[in-house]
Amino acid sequence: MASTCPVDLDTLRLRAEIESIYRRVATEPSGDFHFHRGPIYAAEMLGYDPVALARLPADSTASFAGVANPHRIAPMTAGATVVDIGCGAGMDLLLAAQAVGSDGRAIGVDMTEAMAERARNGARSRGLANVEVRLVDAMSLPVESESVDVVISNGVLNLTPDKDRAFGFDEVVVKERFDCFRGTSKERVAAKYGVVGVNVYARKPR
Repeated sequence: MASTCPVDLDTLRLRAEIESIYRRVATEPSGDFHFHRGPIYAAEMLGYDPVALARLPADSTASFAGVANPHRIAPMTAGATVVDIGCGAGMDLLLAAQAVGSDGRAIGVDMTEAMAERARNGARSRGLANVEVRLVDAMSLPVESESVDVVISNGVLNLTPDKDRAFGFDEVVVKERFDCFRGTSKERVAAKYGVVGVNVYARKPR
């Protein structure tokens, strides 16, 4: 996989197309897409706890379109500050907020207003005062250095134009793989190129 996009790629156009797709996912999650969505997919193909998902707002889980499950990588401790890059409608974000408790913080970052608003509404509906959602690009994180304990991201790094900048971690370990395109219109293409979702554990360089 290339770590940067070709020099002639129109990154503004790429951003606009990505935003358009995920705006539709937020407003029409049952529409026709080349990737899976929703809580049944999350539970059956990515190993999420269906009981935990059932406790979340339907608007947050219906628009879930991740490719892995960061909650299976390592426990999130009470009181921690978690940032979810590309939080979407908030499914992973709300699960993180519940895990860290009222003494912790869960900060969601997303560039699609419709997704960010769903995440905010989901937090309000569940009384999660420790959730904050910030509307911004993943390449320009509005978070102070050294202020975060855990960073999670579910499928968003693949959409960034400069992966070296977006993922500058070390001690990288692939923990688990998911055949996330099985049963979609892109199943054959994904199989041809070995495209899978992965749970990756890594640390910030010391």
